Amino acid sequence: MVERAPVTISGTYAVSAFGRGVDALLAGVLSGVPAFRPVGRFATTGRRVTVAATRPDVATLPQELADAVDAACVTAGLDPAQRAGAALLLATHGGPATLAGPYTDDRPVADTDDPWWADGERDDAGPAWPELPTLAVRLARRCGLGGPTRVYTTACVSASSAVADAAAMIHRGDTDRVVVAAGYLVEPDQFALFDAGRALAADGAVRPFSVGRQGLLLGDGVAAVVLESAAALRARGGSPVATLVGWGRAGDAHHPCQPDPQGAGLARAVGAALGRAGLPAGAVGYVNANATGTGFSDASEAAALRLALGEQAGQVPVSSTKALHGHALEASGLLELVVTVAALGHGKLPVNAGWLGPDPACPLDVVTAAPRPVTSRYALSLNAAFGGANTALLVGAP
Repeated sequence: MVERAPVTISGTYAVSAFGRGVDALLAGVLSGVPAFRPVGRFATTGRRVTVAATRPDVATLPQELADAVDAACVTAGLDPAQRAGAALLLATHGGPATLAGPYTDDRPVADTDDPWWADGERDDAGPAWPELPTLAVRLARRCGLGGPTRVYTTACVSASSAVADAAAMIHRGDTDRVVVAAGYLVEPDQFALFDAGRALAADGAVRPFSVGRQGLLLGDGVAAVVLESAAALRARGGSPVATLVGWGRAGDAHHPCQPDPQGAGLARAVGAALGRAGLPAGAVGYVNANATGTGFSDASEAAALRLALGEQAGQVPVSSTKALHGHALEASGLLELVVTVAALGHGKLPVNAGWLGPDPACPLDVVTAAPRPVTSRYALSLNAAFGGANTALLVGAP
């Protein structure tokens, strides 16, 4: 039997509407006060909804991604040689509007002729708005990462799929170290599409699993995580932030936009994560749910948890931090993984903001009044996307 390499998380970083850095993100979600405010980045005249969780001081998305990767590598304690051997898996929402960045925010962008990097580094071989693979290659070069690159644009499971692939690469022994980065900055095109589709909460609040929930709200999210084999981390004298003990992916094959109402696909993803970790359902002490605050999807996720966790489902604390930092689309999975890891390390579980009361379709132990103490070292971070894609990441405190 081939010995498989345990996967550790050695460095994390995030930018959200709560601020820059993991401490700011954790303090924001533990405060229980959502970060939604009127959008000042672009005009929302004529829109049903005019709020999102945005930061006023963001630069371009490539620049924010580069800063996040650098910060995560510094946090992990990687030297240049260790960076040079690392792969980069990038999850982001592409297109000129997204890559251009701050629109009408107050912060100026240095060298506006080049939306890529604040110091004006250029590669004239590339087009003005390069394709995402080019972004990944440039980002890796900028941050000193010499391994292979890969890009994920699979909607709301982009980042969590990247993490699962990174873990599989390390687990198989293909590589010792992978940096996963993800980014989305709220921009007018996607905002308009979600608003026109009546997916955004008209009351300006995200209320996961709650009676009276009306939908989601968007939010800025840029994050980076360093994953390493336990052996490589020990060899360089590093310490883990957490361990990625299991991961799972599964499809619904039910509907292009709606999840299986029985939650079968997400339940299989959870089961795969638990199986890979060799842990029973009872080991899970917290679920950072995908729950976006939409009626159909939240009920489906509750059904999935009941199916996957059985009798334990009603006893596991659950919350969705999207109610606080917003939905960062392709970056959500990584932002929420960072939150989950930080919460385990800090010993407190975030509240499920916007709560109005229990919904009989969601019979879960939702964290509502105040943060709760951590009672188990294991937590799940779940994500789901259009097309019936589902992911589950199971992390353990070090």
